Amino acid sequence: MAEINHFEYGWITPSLSYALSVLGSILGLICAGRIRTAGSAGQRAWWGLLAAWALGGTAIWAMHFVAMLGFAVDGTRIRYDVPLTVASTAIAVVAVGIGLAIVGTGRLNPVRLIAGGIFTGAGVAAMHYTGMTAMRLNGSLGYDTNRVALSVVIAVVAATVALWLAMTVRRGLAIVASALVMGVAVNGMHFTGMSALSVHRHEDQAEVSGAGMSTLLVPIVLAVIFGVVGLLYALLAAPTDDDRAAAAYLDSRRASEPAAAAPPAAPDPVGLRARSTLGQPGTPFPSRREMPPR
Repeated sequence: MAEINHFEYGWITPSLSYALSVLGSILGLICAGRIRTAGSAGQRAWWGLLAAWALGGTAIWAMHFVAMLGFAVDGTRIRYDVPLTVASTAIAVVAVGIGLAIVGTGRLNPVRLIAGGIFTGAGVAAMHYTGMTAMRLNGSLGYDTNRVALSVVIAVVAATVALWLAMTVRRGLAIVASALVMGVAVNGMHFTGMSALSVHRHEDQAEVSGAGMSTLLVPIVLAVIFGVVGLLYALLAAPTDDDRAAAAYLDSRRASEPAAAAPPAAPDPVGLRARSTLGQPGTPFPSRREMPPR
């Protein structure tokens, strides 16, 4: 049995992972709030996609791999299978997106909330253990069944609470407080699942294939930075409720204003206006009575 260290760099990695989960939760809750006020199906799909990326991609997946920076196994190097790592990203984003679609279409009720929470929680747990399966080291992995089950329960409960908050929380202070709670739940699920892991190291010192964490760190950091910047730009560029209310007020004012009256015609005592139209197509020739006096 190999010795495992979950905090090789002390509290730096768990602190960074918690900060990432809180940041992603804040952005995800704000984007989810825009789903409720969207005026069309296309806008709802757009904000749902952004919320899924913020929650699934940043608050969950990026948090997982930042926390994995502090994971080490005595006597072996750790590398990662890139396709499985990418697949774990897709699992997290798609699971959150489907969960938001379940609770965000129609009236929110307990059945929708529980169904969305179960699906999303199972997806989050699948993301975590897919990421663990992507590890390549000189040994074999084992899991404690009870702790794995506990981590899945935590994931389902955390996902259910997150979806409920996404559909109900609107105010700034409430969003921040909810994100702090969600950060605790996401990190709690991660480290509970990690505590279920055991490694049986192989005696032979075979070469470990795959990408090192230092190789994956740069694209992960760039993806997080560009993702957060893109989310912030989308939120800042989108019209707020106040903007929409102001636009509706201006439209109602324009609709209620009377049409501008035509200016009074200038006097034409000698019939110059009538004479100027003679001979033009569609102009009837005036009768003798209509002719001006000479």
